[in-house]
Amino acid sequence: MTGKMAIVGDGDSIMVFQAAGVSAFAAENEKKARDILRKIAKDYEVIFLTEELARPLADFLKRFDEAPYPVVLPIPSGRGSDGLGEELVRGAAERALGIDIFFNNGPREASEETHQ
Repeated sequence: MTGKMAIVGDGDSIMVFQAAGVSAFAAENEKKARDILRKIAKDYEVIFLTEELARPLADFLKRFDEAPYPVVLPIPSGRGSDGLGEELVRGAAERALGIDIFFNNGPREASEETHQ
């Protein structure tokens, strides 16, 4: 399984990844995406999932937080981002490091206080 990556998303969003050699799985809705994730989870270390599919699957995706692999990463689709990927990375970093590495909370507030 060393370094194997996959993407699950709508056909347009996965084409670029497929061209780059990433295994691509088309899913037109969250049910299809869930079924694909169940089938491929044991075979890939990193699975990219378009945000449009990741948001409705949030509860289902929590099961992957407990194991080192696969890492499921929400990414923007061809239609753009709704911010889910950044939100999840921020949350994971805060849990791991105890701080907001994007400086959207504590550190910015502290510096704002010094300028008032």
